[in-house]
Amino acid sequence: MSTKGIFTALSGAMAQDQKLETIANNLANVNTTAFKKDQLVFREYLTANEKEPQILKVPKVPASIESFYDMNGGDKSYVDVAGSYTDFSQGHLKPTGNALDVAIEGSGFFEVLTPQGIQYTRNGSFKVDGQGFLVNQNGYPVLRAGTEAPQARRLQVQNGNRLTISYSGDVYERGENLGRLSVVDFNNKDALKKVGRGLYSLKPNYNEAPRPQNDVKIHQGFLEGSNVNIVKEMTDMISTTRTFQSTQEAIKAFDSMNEKLVNVVPKTN
Repeated sequence: MSTKGIFTALSGAMAQDQKLETIANNLANVNTTAFKKDQLVFREYLTANEKEPQILKVPKVPASIESFYDMNGGDKSYVDVAGSYTDFSQGHLKPTGNALDVAIEGSGFFEVLTPQGIQYTRNGSFKVDGQGFLVNQNGYPVLRAGTEAPQARRLQVQNGNRLTISYSGDVYERGENLGRLSVVDFNNKDALKKVGRGLYSLKPNYNEAPRPQNDVKIHQGFLEGSNVNIVKEMTDMISTTRTFQSTQEAIKAFDSMNEKLVNVVPKTN
């Protein structure tokens, strides 16, 4: 009985450990431009019952030791990490005064051209490269809206400090309209996965095509902050740490019980 109990406690400890890692990563990116926090999803896993779904085991006598052996501990549940998801809620906008900094107010992503193809970002900290193309901090070209090939949609400018970007995302230089920043969105944001450096790409098993997103406001001279609430994350970390410590104590208790059972020597007359 105690052996099965120790695995229940162990599954809880492992789940809390993964939650701590997620919280720590969120806190580490509290000052990262446009960072979106992650959260874990847990579920209850009934091992014995799920292994044999065709057999319905009903206790003969409820709350009895005979019932436990009859069900083989199948009534015990375990904690399973079902996965994680990204919270895409809006971060606060911070003024920078830099003409090449832009922030999205609303739901959507800028398109950038990477060696792996088009990827998506909300980090609007842009600059102009040596060839005059508007690029992100990784040096990837920022694309304008249109139906042409990605290479043809790169934005080329003369002087980045003289750019004016409207609320609709239209880019002007000395009165000339160079095009509109391509902002797209997805009906199902589960289609996106983080690939690092503030970029997202489509998951292999999703075929959803991005759609143009015109229902947003572009703010020039601003950057979006992360949506991590440091107070909430610290509170969650304290709570998770306490739960993890409790599961450790439970594991120690079950281990002590097992040790005592092993060391029991039957009395002889």
